[in-house]
Amino acid sequence: MRILVCSTQVPFARGGSERLTESLCLALQRAGHAAEAVALPFRWTPRPHILRGALAWRLLDLSEVDMVIATKFPSYAVQHPRKVVWLVHQHRQAYDWYGTPLSDWGAQPADDLARERLLQLDRRVLGEAERLCAISRNVAQRLRRFNGLQATTLYPPSHLAALLQPEPVGDYVLSPSRLDAAKRIDLLLLALARTPGSLRAIITGTGPERERLAGLARQLGLGERVHFAGFVDDAALAALYAGCRGVFYAPVDEDYGFATVEAFAASKPVITATDSGGVLEFVEHGISGLIAAPHAEAIAEALTALTPERAVALGTGNAALVAGITWARVLAGLGVEGVG
Repeated sequence: MRILVCSTQVPFARGGSERLTESLCLALQRAGHAAEAVALPFRWTPRPHILRGALAWRLLDLSEVDMVIATKFPSYAVQHPRKVVWLVHQHRQAYDWYGTPLSDWGAQPADDLARERLLQLDRRVLGEAERLCAISRNVAQRLRRFNGLQATTLYPPSHLAALLQPEPVGDYVLSPSRLDAAKRIDLLLLALARTPGSLRAIITGTGPERERLAGLARQLGLGERVHFAGFVDDAALAALYAGCRGVFYAPVDEDYGFATVEAFAASKPVITATDSGGVLEFVEHGISGLIAAPHAEAIAEALTALTPERAVALGTGNAALVAGITWARVLAGLGVEGVG
């Protein structure tokens, strides 16, 4: 089939959803389909631009292709007789983040009305899908809570899967994520400052919180115990997973979190928080990682407890837990298997 994978691109920003789109296209091509990714630029502000972004997708004529697979807001507003949605996330600023410090929605007088219009739009355009899937149970639960729609969970494989191999545990905790407030990397720094010993942290990724986090590390006197590695390529990131003692990944109510399945594939435990959303679909406290309350003291206790011996014990069975996350399973769930 000729399939278009539809996504949204905030100019000059790149993260897990962009990698997911690219990997899905490649998996479709390997299965014998003609697949391409289509992305329209998108602006989060001002409010009218958000609905205009949905309208832009709505006006596209994609009748020359056999199927479209939409991923995140507002790409799923696209019209097609065979529209499949594999939902990465909706516009969270108007959903579960509404009125919180993570969103500017709720601060303007007309926000309640704008939010209701957005929820109505989502109910309509997502309800059109021939198949409605989500990348995690957490995303599916939000969809049911806010829109009354049911979705099948299809976990996406990591593009690093073939590179991830376990090695002996090292003396550092790895934090691999975009540097923004929702990822709560400041929790790791505050916890590390409360942790005696030589345990280090290597923080990869870029983002708007880079300077603030670096300043916090200096203020805490962490010195060489913290290294901000910035962007690292796939081979370097896989090597960091392989050699770490464990992975810190404790975002606020995460959609899914590639870091979790990547850590597991490298037989490493994950330290996360009790409110970290999709991460908790994989991490079981004391079995495959450590789950702590989302404050520095509790995270520090988890870091202290992660001795080399404990890290090995917690990580030993983790690769088997994510071995079933495959592109073959995803394509079957999306209705595009059995070609070629």
